[in-house]
Amino acid sequence: MEHCEVLIVGGGPAGSSCARELARRGFEVTVMDRSCFPRDKVCAGWITPQIIDSLELDLGAYAHGRTLQPVSGFASGLMSGAPITVRYPTPISYAIRRCEFDDYLLRRSGARLLLGSAIESLEQLANGWLVNGRLHCQLLIGAGGHFCPVARQLGAQVGRAERAIYAQEVELKLSASDSSRCRVAAAVPELYFCDDLSGYGWCVRKGEYLNIGLGREAPNHLAAELHRFWSALVASDRAPRAAQPGFKGHAYLLYNQSQRRWFSDNCLLIGDAAGLAYPHSGEGIRPAVDSALLAARVIGESRGDYRSSRLAAYARALESRLGARTRAGAMGQAGRFTGLRQRAGRFLMRRESFVRHVLIDQYFLHRWQSALCA
Repeated sequence: MEHCEVLIVGGGPAGSSCARELARRGFEVTVMDRSCFPRDKVCAGWITPQIIDSLELDLGAYAHGRTLQPVSGFASGLMSGAPITVRYPTPISYAIRRCEFDDYLLRRSGARLLLGSAIESLEQLANGWLVNGRLHCQLLIGAGGHFCPVARQLGAQVGRAERAIYAQEVELKLSASDSSRCRVAAAVPELYFCDDLSGYGWCVRKGEYLNIGLGREAPNHLAAELHRFWSALVASDRAPRAAQPGFKGHAYLLYNQSQRRWFSDNCLLIGDAAGLAYPHSGEGIRPAVDSALLAARVIGESRGDYRSSRLAAYARALESRLGARTRAGAMGQAGRFTGLRQRAGRFLMRRESFVRHVLIDQYFLHRWQSALCA
């Protein structure tokens, strides 16, 4: 029988950030992930200065042998119209490749790593959890994304019972000729909203790589919307002139729609496993890191007492940081005004001041909110 104090299931930004902070506090931490790192993780992938501060990233050291593309503007608009480009005097973000970023964070975490190890069984004991019949931990942390087995253990109804965002995306390495032809500026990612405002597509240039994807509030029409989007990008020289590549799918929950249970005795969820993506943008890296640091703070103060009554402080800290969760009925009630909201949204998307100060500054970058540091 193996033992550890804290077992984190999932080695993405949430899991590695929590592991690093707990290790720094003197905890014995193990991170388990079914994948071997570096692993393929397709994501639009940009990090803000606040994330850099929270993670204490040395950009110079990180950029050595890795992709780090400064972003100093965004182009955004409706798919049926011309985008508006807003620029900034200094970088407001940095585009990264998740295969590199996640591996870097995990390797520096200081945790023991069990990679290529999937969860086969979870058994709750009086003093913790027994994982796969051989690993005992006092505290179990679910950080395995939308389909995290620990989230299922806490009652998550993964699938149609949850109102998830579904996305398809691909990251392409551009040939020299495709790179010279591509009209997506390296420092200016492009965002294109569906006309019904139920999702958006993106093009993000990362050095010699191009990330393209589209996400919607429901899987209906996703394939057709993606095909139209890809065709439009090819026609405007924003994507390579080739057959539509094989896109990879994933899903996640928006914070204001998630009803997942965040904790129980000797167990809690962080990141996408908890359903924390920002409601207006779907961005998940920053709330994942924030939840990891808040969890580590609460765990550090628990002094080995991982009962629900002590871990409830984590939920209070999350809601203080992200706002109170909308509970039953919010989306249904708002749906009565769908037509009006769509017309207002389409009007605002054509206004430069709205795109700059609301869409980019508030919804996508959360520039008004300072970094959360451990």
